Amino acid sequence: MTKEPNVVRVPRLSADDVAAVLELASVASDTDGAYPLSEHVVLHIRQGGELAAVHLMIRDADGGLAGYAHVDTTDEVEGASAELVVHPLRRRRGYGRALVSAAIDAAAGTRALRLWAHGDHPSAGALALELGFTRARVLLQMRRPLFAPLPDRELPAGVTLRAFQPGRDDEEWVRVNARAFADHPEQGRWTLDDLRIRMAEPWFDPAGFLLAVDDRTGAMLGFHWTKVHGQQDHQHDPIGEVYVVGVDPDAHGRGLGAALTVAGLRHLRAAGLDQAMLYVDESNVAAVRLYTRLGFARWSTDVSYRRPV
Repeated sequence: MTKEPNVVRVPRLSADDVAAVLELASVASDTDGAYPLSEHVVLHIRQGGELAAVHLMIRDADGGLAGYAHVDTTDEVEGASAELVVHPLRRRRGYGRALVSAAIDAAAGTRALRLWAHGDHPSAGALALELGFTRARVLLQMRRPLFAPLPDRELPAGVTLRAFQPGRDDEEWVRVNARAFADHPEQGRWTLDDLRIRMAEPWFDPAGFLLAVDDRTGAMLGFHWTKVHGQQDHQHDPIGEVYVVGVDPDAHGRGLGAALTVAGLRHLRAAGLDQAMLYVDESNVAAVRLYTRLGFARWSTDVSYRRPV
């Protein structure tokens, strides 16, 4: 008889735990071609903070980490959210099922549990559906070469582009971001703390955080925050990212989103990068259409499954 996996609930990760989880995620990424944890989860694992997360672990007989799940129970509107990873050499032993079952228990008392499958692997989807989850949200990763010609998308008259200035633009950016993403389940809820946690990351570069401002009033109308992957933790060549593009609703209809996107791509190309990526909800038809017109194509897919608890 196969022994039931022992899932241990850990209230806080030690420094050794953090290193083990990130190493496990890296090994799984090399095998699967998709990193198993989102940026939000990795930031919390590395930096801790006040987020009420549940950490679930399965260890081998020798103490090595064979499986890990992160359960965020802080969202009272959408419900808890979980992400998990199992070591490639420890799969098909019921570890994934055990972690998901433990995540369901950890989410008790919330409205629902959302389970992310990065890379949309068939085995992850099959397990989610078998355990009562339904496919709820699809996040596309799109890419384009930066050496290909970029379309001309100039800023509207009376609008100037400048770099973000830490300490000066923080609060105004949070305000505009909340307006630009008022209907987004995650981005629109970012706080000053969320911004500053990312500003403390080694990849943060204010020169690549572009702001569109009104020449007359100085008001922030939109922004394109770029990011470069691969310079620190990632085992691949650097790649630019269209991290966040947002436009204040009062500035819609002026072509500002396309102009900001192209300006950010030019910045990444000038930095010597040859490829750019971005994430966008499949349901955001207007954004997908815009990025397709700008030369992006679908690269991979992340899926969120949902289950009432």
